[in-house]
Amino acid sequence: MRGWLAALFAAIGETKRRSHPRGKGPSARRVAFEIIEEGPSDRILPSVVDAFLVTLIAVNVVAVCLETVPSIYDRYASLFIGIEIVSVAIFTVEYAIRLWVAPEHMPYSGMKPNIARLRYALTPYAIIDLLAILPFYLTFMMPWDLRLLRVFRLVRFFKLARYSTGLRSLGRAVRSEWRALTACLIIMAGLILVAGALMYAAEHTAQPDVFGSIPQGLWWAVVTLTTVGYGDVVPVTVGGKMLGGVVMLFGLAMFALPIGIVATAFAQEVHRREFVVTWSMVARVPLFSILDASEIADIMTLLKAQTVPPGGTITRRGEPAEAMYFIASGEVQLRLKDETVRLGAGDFFGEVAVLRKSRRSATVTAVTRVNLLMLSADDFRTLMDRRPDIAESIKTIAAERIGKERVVRGGDLISEELELAEDAEDGKKS
Repeated sequence: MRGWLAALFAAIGETKRRSHPRGKGPSARRVAFEIIEEGPSDRILPSVVDAFLVTLIAVNVVAVCLETVPSIYDRYASLFIGIEIVSVAIFTVEYAIRLWVAPEHMPYSGMKPNIARLRYALTPYAIIDLLAILPFYLTFMMPWDLRLLRVFRLVRFFKLARYSTGLRSLGRAVRSEWRALTACLIIMAGLILVAGALMYAAEHTAQPDVFGSIPQGLWWAVVTLTTVGYGDVVPVTVGGKMLGGVVMLFGLAMFALPIGIVATAFAQEVHRREFVVTWSMVARVPLFSILDASEIADIMTLLKAQTVPPGGTITRRGEPAEAMYFIASGEVQLRLKDETVRLGAGDFFGEVAVLRKSRRSATVTAVTRVNLLMLSADDFRTLMDRRPDIAESIKTIAAERIGKERVVRGGDLISEELELAEDAEDGKKS
């Protein structure tokens, strides 16, 4: 237990040192904010905390579902109770910490702490966090039906939205197209009303018991337009059957319209997010610091963002050099025959092998979570044509490495790549 706590405090200290390497360190509230809310992707502790909370949420959802099976609950009742108590304790601490660090959020940075916390408490994420723990405490205050409260505990599932960029992008897409979606809902309501009224006019004489009023016709319109078609209410007259066929076709088109709107908005939102992420990664690379906004946008068409988890292999020794890499954040390790070299944010590697069209002379792995910008060999040549100054800088570093025959900060290794290239050329000649 002591070893675990020591490791935890060491990780917190490392996060604090990385956040503010010089001068006065950050406050405890800022450190907690970076860990639980916006921890950078190249640090371990925020990722561990997120993974633990996601796992706990999944365990809770499974436990709530299994509790409804009498035979399972009778056998493992104590286990379910233990999971609930531990989960509520952890979620309560999490909620309290999120309220405490609320003033660190950018929108609330200029507010008084208590006002910022109140504003944060009214956000959808904070409301979901509160609803996730509220049923447990209500059982001690009011004689609620425990089965009803058990269902409300499934609200914890929606806490996963905090950790899913896809769900957040979908939510933003729906919000951005709310006017178009509202128009679709009005169209749907109009179709249901018209279809129900027309079916009442066509069938109320033949079937007064099932189409004797417009509300009864509206029920048929809803189940038909949604393509459910329970079969409990069907037209029997020729006019009613023809109207039913038309309504069925409208039902298909009715759902295609909002789906198309949401899909298009979602694709645009994902594209915007990728654009912002790639832009920020390009801006971190010193080699591109001389570019203005329009030039960065132009270069971005050539670069492909790539994220590698700790321990992941980026390139392998002996494989063809098809791209060079720029490190936007994180740290990588180059394993050579006789030594190991580490490169960090702002460095790049693999350019010599691409220039020489040779094979990789080192295996490169990620030490931490690494955000890379990959430039393919063909795009590398395009970049050299577009920006001779950047090409000259890369060539200068490559020439220095060839001359020194060693790895230097800022890039990959050289002499071994040249040997591999010469061997490949000799093999072709023979």
